Amino acid sequence: MSRLDLALGAMEFGTRIDEKTSLALLDQYVAEGGVWIDTANCYAFWQSESGFGGQSEELLGRWLAQRPGVREKVRIATKVGWEPTVVGGFPEQTEGLGTAAIDAAVETSLRRMGIDHIDLYWAHRDDRNTPMDETIAAFGRHHAAGTIGQVGLSNWAIWRVERARGLAAQLGVVEPSALQLRYTYLQPRPFVRDHISNHRFGWVTDEVLDFVDNQQQWELWGYSPLMSGSYERDDRPIEEAYEHPGTTRRLEALGKVAAELGVSRSSVVVAWLCGGTPPVRPIIGASRPEQLTAAIAGARLELTAELRAELDAAW
Repeated sequence: MSRLDLALGAMEFGTRIDEKTSLALLDQYVAEGGVWIDTANCYAFWQSESGFGGQSEELLGRWLAQRPGVREKVRIATKVGWEPTVVGGFPEQTEGLGTAAIDAAVETSLRRMGIDHIDLYWAHRDDRNTPMDETIAAFGRHHAAGTIGQVGLSNWAIWRVERARGLAAQLGVVEPSALQLRYTYLQPRPFVRDHISNHRFGWVTDEVLDFVDNQQQWELWGYSPLMSGSYERDDRPIEEAYEHPGTTRRLEALGKVAAELGVSRSSVVVAWLCGGTPPVRPIIGASRPEQLTAAIAGARLELTAELRAELDAAW
């Protein structure tokens, strides 16, 4: 069975998505050849009674403990930087990316999940109150110790990404090599991104695509690729920021291609992301088996050049 070029997002596992359903989705994903699981140390503080995160990592730890041998089949990605330090403190009062915060977060994430290393460790955001060399050096020290593998940057401006890479090279430590930003087939109107998330720079733009396409060491991961079910569900309207003529044309093209192939629109979106230039690894936040099935079908769907051109031409 082929490996899947997507990641399973575990953000709401153990909170909104109950334990039984979460474990079943993890089992389904691995049975289909899934490898990457993406979480964060702050997930999902906004849904927990305590006001702090960690529920997703703890659930993953129970799942790994109950499934002997599965750790060798999967790769775990988690994040640091946005866990609140006081209840209700997000986004102003969060742990940040200082040395002490990273050290504590690595230890806590390893303990919660019962693992000895994190395969991909993300800086969940760019902490501009901490000197970048401090952050990069801390990641480098944990990489050298074997507690983290690859280093990634999530919700960073692209100029800061390149500065971080250059600084890591100067310091002689592991260079970041993965980007995680919001991306889907539809695109918001210009200059409205700040109004639909707290992640000011957390968006794939033409500049990001050009950067990744011309830097062979970088991987690009896309979160919220299916827009919380908006491609399929009438009760999940598309966010107002996407309301413009280009969206109408893109939805028409997407529906036409999906009908021609006999698959869901979500499957086509995943195929479009996985097979693009550069390829994007979509992070799928499924809460039901059929949602995950559609995403997996999309990851295995190869769009013809003609169909991809039709989708790309709709603006």
